Amino acid sequence: MNPSPIICFGQQPCGFFPKRFLVAKIRTARRLQAEIGGTLVYFCHDSDHDPRETRTLLRHRKTEQTAQLNFSFENRIQRKFSPLHLKRIPADWQAKTLLQLPNYVEHDVIEIFRQTAAANVADFCLEMCRRLKWLEGVQVVRSSDPAVRRAACEVSDFFVDVPYEGEVVRARFQEGNLVLHEGGDAYIALPRVEFGKEQISPTRDSRLRWMQSVVGCTHYVAGAGERAYLRPEDAPEINFVDRETIERFDEAYTEIAP
Repeated sequence: MNPSPIICFGQQPCGFFPKRFLVAKIRTARRLQAEIGGTLVYFCHDSDHDPRETRTLLRHRKTEQTAQLNFSFENRIQRKFSPLHLKRIPADWQAKTLLQLPNYVEHDVIEIFRQTAAANVADFCLEMCRRLKWLEGVQVVRSSDPAVRRAACEVSDFFVDVPYEGEVVRARFQEGNLVLHEGGDAYIALPRVEFGKEQISPTRDSRLRWMQSVVGCTHYVAGAGERAYLRPEDAPEINFVDRETIERFDEAYTEIAP
C-alpha cells in the first residue's frame, strides 16, 4: 500500500506580508492535494539569519510605485547574525509601520496587521500568514524547533546557535571552527564551545536532506530559485513539483486567502 502523500513546500519567513512566490507555492501545493490527497507541510526555515529575507516590497495603491519595508532590530549584532526566530521586534516598530500601510493595503488587512502580536520576526511572519488564512490546514515544521533538530539526521555542513556579545548568533561551522561572515572575505572567529543537536541548523546545501529526515515528504513544491541548488539525488524518493508562475514574484501578497 502506498503511503498517504505528504506535500511539502519550504521557505524562510519572507516578510510581514508573505511574498507572492510563497503564496504561489501554497496554491500549487493545495491544487496537488486536491488531485492526490494527503497532508500539506510548510517547512519554515526560521533558523536563517539574513535580515534581507524579511524585506517586504509593497506597491502604492495610487501611484503603483514600490516601497521596501522591513522589521527594525534592537542592535547590529542581532540584525546581522541572530536567527530570525531570535530577532526581537522593538516596541515601536509596529506603530511606526502602521502609519505607512494605508498607502499600500486595504483596511481589513491593516486591521489584521494591527491585531498581530509576536516577540520576534519569525513568529510575526507566521502569525500574519495564519491570520491571512494562507496556512489553514497546513502543518508547520520549524527548523528552530529543538524537537525537530533532535530528530533530524546529522549533516556535515551546518550552522550553530551560540552566544556572542549578549545575543545568540548563527555561526557557520567550518573546519572545526565557528565563524560569523561579516561580508566579502571578512569573518569573525568565535571561541570554540561545546554544542548539541538542539543548536544545529542546516546550510542551504544540506537543508533538503536535513528537512526530509524529519518531514518524510513524497512531493516537494520548489521555487525557481530552489531549482538552481536543490540536489534531487539527496532525496531520490521525493517527487519535485514546480510552483506556479506568478507575476511580481518578489513583492508582498496583501490579500486574504479565499
